[in-house]
Amino acid sequence: MSSRPDPKAIESALLGGEAVYTREQAVELAGADAELAGRIWRALGFPSQGDETIVFAESDVESLRIANSLLQEGILDEEGVVRFARAMGQTMARLADWQTSILSTLIFREGEDSVSPLMGRVKELLPDVERLLLHIWRRQLSASAARTLAVMSNGQDSVPNYYPLIVGFADLVSFTTLSRELDEVELAGVVEGFEATAADIVASGGGRVVKTLGDEVLYVADSPAEAADIALRLASGVKTHVEVPDVRVGLASGPVLTLHGDVFGTTVNRSSRLTSFARPGTVLIDDNLAESLADEEGLQVVRVRARHAHGLGLIQPYALRRNFEPGG
Repeated sequence: MSSRPDPKAIESALLGGEAVYTREQAVELAGADAELAGRIWRALGFPSQGDETIVFAESDVESLRIANSLLQEGILDEEGVVRFARAMGQTMARLADWQTSILSTLIFREGEDSVSPLMGRVKELLPDVERLLLHIWRRQLSASAARTLAVMSNGQDSVPNYYPLIVGFADLVSFTTLSRELDEVELAGVVEGFEATAADIVASGGGRVVKTLGDEVLYVADSPAEAADIALRLASGVKTHVEVPDVRVGLASGPVLTLHGDVFGTTVNRSSRLTSFARPGTVLIDDNLAESLADEEGLQVVRVRARHAHGLGLIQPYALRRNFEPGG
């Protein structure tokens, strides 16, 4: 039986060197303010460290030096630096957990003896993964900047990060029941299958996944037609996976506040309520979206019974369906 890798050795390999500095030494070498350095460290998602604890590597010092230069050169103010750190810390923490989960699955399949060889391959792949990560980030930043500039050019920039979107929720029906019937591994497979299928459908349809919550996916789209097509494909497409129960979808159109990679506002809440009203395998939309899709070729919008939603008042839902011509 092979011995497990030393966590310190893994840390050294991934950080490009061992931890050699205390907090005070790292702050001094970076030329940063101690209080700001502490805020940045916590914003990145790491616990506070004692003054005499050696936990900082040379790469940590360099990162702190870069953050401090953004402040000193006036590119960002102190709050901006901390917000940037929080955005990157939370995003990278989730990415790291996701990637580690994939690796642990490989280790589980190949057996314990594969741990050391697998970690060796990971170390070899790091340069390629870094280049790939940088490229994907630049791609996503380019797309996000283009969307934001398009909104601003349309005169919709009176309130920053607040503009019209179509918001969609899709959730698995009877997920609670399913979680009682399956063991943890089987349930994880169902969730991963649902998330993967949903992500593919949303991306191919021109939308963007905002977040996944196990049995639920939240996405946004810029055009009513794209949002509708995605919703209908989600409601019907996931049925092809026997192990996944039916999906129901709710769509709402209106102003949305985008903040920290998430979306907020009445439009989001209305979409969530519509999802809870929908029956398995169906799509419900609000009146704003129904009006936009009324003349859309190939779609059918049908008014259904109005429902009361706590905190939102009376909502008038519409069922959205494909309009298949006879003999088509």
